[in-house]
Amino acid sequence: MLPIVDSKRSALPTHHLLNWEKEAIQQWLKERGYPAFRGTQIWKWLFEGRAESFEDMTDLPKKLRQELSDTFVLWSARVVDHLESEDGTEKLLLEMFDGGRIECVLLREENRRSVCVSSQVGCGMGCVFCASGLDGVDRNLTRGEILEQMLRLQRLLPAEERLSHIVMMGMGEPLANLPNVLAALDVARHAEGLGISPRRITISTVGLPAAMDRLADYEVPFHLAVSLHAPTDELRNRIVPTNSKVGIGAIVQAADRYFERTGRRLTFEYVLLSKINDSPECADDLVKLLANRGAMLNVIPYNPVPGLPYETPTPERIHHFRRALLEGGINVMFRQRKGDEIQAACGQLRRIRQAPTGA
Repeated sequence: MLPIVDSKRSALPTHHLLNWEKEAIQQWLKERGYPAFRGTQIWKWLFEGRAESFEDMTDLPKKLRQELSDTFVLWSARVVDHLESEDGTEKLLLEMFDGGRIECVLLREENRRSVCVSSQVGCGMGCVFCASGLDGVDRNLTRGEILEQMLRLQRLLPAEERLSHIVMMGMGEPLANLPNVLAALDVARHAEGLGISPRRITISTVGLPAAMDRLADYEVPFHLAVSLHAPTDELRNRIVPTNSKVGIGAIVQAADRYFERTGRRLTFEYVLLSKINDSPECADDLVKLLANRGAMLNVIPYNPVPGLPYETPTPERIHHFRRALLEGGINVMFRQRKGDEIQAACGQLRRIRQAPTGA
């Protein structure tokens, strides 16, 4: 099998090993006279051994380690910034080989060790409150660039800890890069990869019905989270501009189809913006939209972005909004914000550390 290549981007100066299937690595080894089991060793070093370099792969012959180093790179990006929060959250700002910047986050909560991973450089969905899409979308990330985020975050854990959950909810719209996202998640869920059950993997989307149907056709029970943010088309068109081409009705119907195909309970995400979508009327409309669906509504009080006019609702408005949803019979969870002091919301750190070139 050939390595995955994105034809719309410049080629890496050397091959990114994480873009190569295990079988392709074994073929490369065979052509150089090495037995196939060396590929298994390399694969194990990548996903279990947490190797930083080929030199760390100490059970490989020195000659092979040099050949690997001459041909491949383990890491295609460099860490520009690494921030740690008092609550255990850690965030990496990565600069890709072509200058684009992305973010990924490690979250610690009791026994869970979750990573929030980006799928694109920037975002083309245009949600007005989100830092990720302020400069639009540059390009899709490759399979290897998505996996690299997971492995870099895994290396922040002590040796006795392992990743338990993956959330494709970083920068970008995962369903707009579905082939590479699925290719990365196939490795992440494989026993020889990170070994994370699909039921502990969440794919977030702003709502692309055709891609949601393709994800359902994949027949792997990933958890699907739909970023709703408004209960009516009139309001959602203002908050999420791409909604004007789709409409809430089509998005919710596609979500229903996903549930029917996979049996996985849906989650709807709702960022709560002060005096925009936090009114009693919005709560009532949400109750009508989600009634009898059995879905979970995950409400996230807004994490302010410097330079944007949106604010976090007051505790009183949050309380009244929550009460109206509960009284309407909605399964609702109000997410505790984590990592505020390290700009953990997606796109924030990149914007603050923005390079002079605009990367």
